[in-house]
Amino acid sequence: MTTGLATQRARRGTTAPALLFCLASLLACGPEASIEHSGPVAEWRHFGGDPGGLSYSPLKQITAQNVKQLEVAWTYRHGDYSDGTGQYSRTSFQATPIVIRDGLYFCTAFNRVISLDPETGEERWAFDPELRAKRGEGPYPLTCRGVAYWESQVAAGGQCERRIFTGTRDSELIALDAATGEPCADFGVAGRVDLRAGIGEAASWEYYPTSPPLVIGDHVVIGALVADNVRADAPSGVVRAFDARTGVLRWAWDPVPPGWPERSPVHGPYQRGTPNAWAPLSADEERGLVFVPTGNASPDTFGGGRRGLDHYASSTVALDAGSGEVVWRFQSVHHDVWDYDVASQPTLFQIPGVGDGVPGLAQATKMGHVFLLNRETGEPLYPVEERPVPQGGVEGENLSLTQPFPTHPPPLHPTSLGADDAWGFTPIDRRGCAEKIAGLRSEGIFTPPSLQGSLQFPGSAGGMNWGGISIDPVAGILYANQLHTALVSTLIPRAEYDAMDPAQIVYPEEAYPQRGSPYGVKRYALLSDWGAPCNPPPWGTLTAVDLRAGEVLWKVTLGSTRDMAPFPMWLPLGAPNLGGSVVTAGGVLFIAATTEKFFRAFDAGTGEELWRVRIPFTGNSSPMTYRVREGGRQFVVLAAGGHGWSEPGDALVAYALP
Repeated sequence: MTTGLATQRARRGTTAPALLFCLASLLACGPEASIEHSGPVAEWRHFGGDPGGLSYSPLKQITAQNVKQLEVAWTYRHGDYSDGTGQYSRTSFQATPIVIRDGLYFCTAFNRVISLDPETGEERWAFDPELRAKRGEGPYPLTCRGVAYWESQVAAGGQCERRIFTGTRDSELIALDAATGEPCADFGVAGRVDLRAGIGEAASWEYYPTSPPLVIGDHVVIGALVADNVRADAPSGVVRAFDARTGVLRWAWDPVPPGWPERSPVHGPYQRGTPNAWAPLSADEERGLVFVPTGNASPDTFGGGRRGLDHYASSTVALDAGSGEVVWRFQSVHHDVWDYDVASQPTLFQIPGVGDGVPGLAQATKMGHVFLLNRETGEPLYPVEERPVPQGGVEGENLSLTQPFPTHPPPLHPTSLGADDAWGFTPIDRRGCAEKIAGLRSEGIFTPPSLQGSLQFPGSAGGMNWGGISIDPVAGILYANQLHTALVSTLIPRAEYDAMDPAQIVYPEEAYPQRGSPYGVKRYALLSDWGAPCNPPPWGTLTAVDLRAGEVLWKVTLGSTRDMAPFPMWLPLGAPNLGGSVVTAGGVLFIAATTEKFFRAFDAGTGEELWRVRIPFTGNSSPMTYRVREGGRQFVVLAAGGHGWSEPGDALVAYALP
């Protein structure tokens, strides 16, 4: 582990000699070098910037004109990473820090919580929960995407009036004093609440939170990841709210259908196999609403035995923040057998000219669909069409006849892939891909999984994933990054699956048992013999959507084959990407996300790439930005720490103008 001694800092002040030099050298220090010192000050108090997840900042010190001058202000290396060897699971550093007052807070893959000085990167404190579940179990890399902040409205002058909340791989919710990092003794037991209470039997890797808790009023609301495709009686997807002061359970939303009689309390009070909520939640504090993006009911790719438990699956659900009662729900996939769970944070907006200016919610999905909803009722702001989709699932399946498609904006991802669409670096490569596609069932989006093997496009990673979207509420523009890689999903009869060699069950070449159902499943990316996607590039895109017109404003390729292919095969074909973006009032959109070690800035109005810099590891996280004092600099911070597909790392890097 590294400390403040490993922190690199670069601070420059404006001096009289520097001013004289600028006057003498206008070519080097012309108008483009000017910096606005009288602009706004802004924190970054939540994972998505605000409780509604806009990922937007009013800061404008960094502009499209001066962004190319950004330089590293400081780098912090926390040391918490592993390549999966030894006793530790593979790690992925995907955290988005928060900044409140003069403190920056984030978590590492080992669930340490660290506080830094936001202007220098110097460590203030570090808390280690001393994880028990570090060993290399389960299919997912260790990760923690963020922490949450709460402040008492009744000042008593004691410890823990300002708290940082974090969820851990050990399925604990922990409260820390924001000033010292010490656990809050009055919260739960010695600062900890056991999230496994009432969940019942589950392996250490099968149930735990990865997204930050959500704070609304004096409630801390949290869901959890539930491992995909393991078994039909997977742990419950319950969402719970705890008292921010005491840790007492205030309410629990058990996502069973209304009036559902078949409760099975054998393993605990919460129904097993229900949709979970692993992605970031959102809140409307004024209306007292919590917005929950839900995953699949279990198992993910066969729904014949769910008995109606997917009523709330693959949906956006609004809950009353005080009681946990359902206010409304909107389902983006009916009877989901594609693992198209809602992975993105619901994004709240209110923009004149969009949906008559009513309070709105934008829900991005893995299919490349963006649904614009009335935040108070869940009704679509623009027509959503129920369209017929492919049928003929495996024996015992009961597919939905239709699926919802948005019209404003229309789908942002291609929805079909045939043999004639196959791509390759060479004619031989392309022919091989065409033969692979021809041997699969491929009838467009929502082709059901099959024994033959079905082509799924978009794949289950997206489209859009947990990085979500950014919205500029002034310009009325939505920004979405997407990955474009096809997936093959093959159901395997139970006896055949049970006879498989366990060595075949690896990540990301996935084979999962789906115990309690008639089928296991094998899934893998559709790649050529050269290891490139069989679908045509670009394999990663960044798109701007005019929300008023419902039309694409611009679309650009995001990423290249660098860091995935050897030189000279560094081609601008786009790259698979996970992580999000941030857009600012300065007209700049920042994003890393790709499989290459680059952090980029784009002109938010045109899509032109303005700035690109190499980073220590891939940046599969969402960046953030802040300016904590008048006269200070605006910082843009990115966690660069890899993903399951790339080298793990531990770098938190801050950029600012000279």
